[in-house]
Amino acid sequence: MSKQISMYFCLCLLCFAASLSAQFDFEKAPINYGATDSKDAVAQLKQQLEAQTVQLEYDAKLGWLPSLLKRLDIDPQSQVLVFSKTSLQLQKISPRTPRALYFNDDVYVGFCQQGDLLEIAATDPNLGAVFYSIDQTEGRPTIVADRGQCLTCHATNRTQGIPGYLVRSVYADFSGRPRSGTRTYVTDHTTEFDKRFGGWYVTGSHGDLRHLGNTIAADRDDPEKVDVQAGANHQDLSSFFNVQNYLTPHSDLVALMLLEHQSQMHNLLARASMETRSALYHDSGINQALGRPAETISESTQRRIQRAAEDVVRYMLFADEYPLAHPVSGNTPYATNFQARADAGQQRDSKGRSLRDLDLQTRMFKYPCSYLIYSDAFRQLPKLVFQQVCRKLHQVLTAPEPVSGFERLAATDRQAILEILDETLPELFSDIQSDAQFSDGG
Repeated sequence: MSKQISMYFCLCLLCFAASLSAQFDFEKAPINYGATDSKDAVAQLKQQLEAQTVQLEYDAKLGWLPSLLKRLDIDPQSQVLVFSKTSLQLQKISPRTPRALYFNDDVYVGFCQQGDLLEIAATDPNLGAVFYSIDQTEGRPTIVADRGQCLTCHATNRTQGIPGYLVRSVYADFSGRPRSGTRTYVTDHTTEFDKRFGGWYVTGSHGDLRHLGNTIAADRDDPEKVDVQAGANHQDLSSFFNVQNYLTPHSDLVALMLLEHQSQMHNLLARASMETRSALYHDSGINQALGRPAETISESTQRRIQRAAEDVVRYMLFADEYPLAHPVSGNTPYATNFQARADAGQQRDSKGRSLRDLDLQTRMFKYPCSYLIYSDAFRQLPKLVFQQVCRKLHQVLTAPEPVSGFERLAATDRQAILEILDETLPELFSDIQSDAQFSDGG
């Protein structure tokens, strides 16, 4: 384990050094990331396992994976497969033995063939991404909290400078190692389709669209010259590796696209939370020193909160989504299962519409507003930034003409989203204050 971590540090050192200046100082007050107990779903499971009030069942082939996914309510059909050596257990990862990722709205689980441990990341409303592992040996399962190794790559400018998530697209060689001198992309719903999924396996249909998935950077002299035609529209991965070693034989395209979207949505929400708390904490010290009322909010703090809120709303409403030139689809039940979660979570309005309804013809969703608006990460934002997000969201959705920067949202889109939110989150816009109430001077 120590050798793997050492290699992981070497792999990420340049990335870490280059991004150091962009990091948010989350280890100090008021965030105190490393010294604060998380209340995420995995932390709760950890306590239950230690108290022996719940149990996990061990599978001879997959270890704790199937039981853990069931306990965390993660759909096995969410499986996506990455063969680039871009994570902790890089020695176990290759095009013949890709790492599998599984996820729901809040938790991500990584599994390697013959891996020493399961890697887990969970979303805490106050701390952002929190990282854990479970040893894959039979016996009593123990969830261990990360001691900071994961933050080497998961707390840089690629994750908004806070503990967060990232989906990377790279040019990988025959062993899965990213080719030196090539570009790498952190991908989300704004990324051009032809830059996505490098180092990943992809199953599904996407017509004439092309991506970097299912390809190897074989040419040492021109490593970014890859055969995207050969990587397109795969339904079967059995020619690449032994698919029988995984929970499903697929790496679903729709699951990959949703993974991209929600990874950066989580990061923006965590950043907004930390920015707000940090700015208010800074103000409180100055107010005390100057003898000003404790509730005084400086102009710089107002600007920080407003900027963070606008970033959240812009991403949440898919203002910069890369349009789909051709319809796309996965080849598993994942898309159906994902949309069905709206029923369990009472996220459908009286017309049967939900923010989880997929489009996949010209864009990802029928009603382009992120389903993570129902998450604890959003609902537990600090009050001031939550109000700012709601105010901006309401402004965009109710404006008689498109608000600048949100021109892609047609009037019918805005109306549908507003109606869905009014029915499924009736309290969302009930506490919108005027801009004058927000400003207390400085």
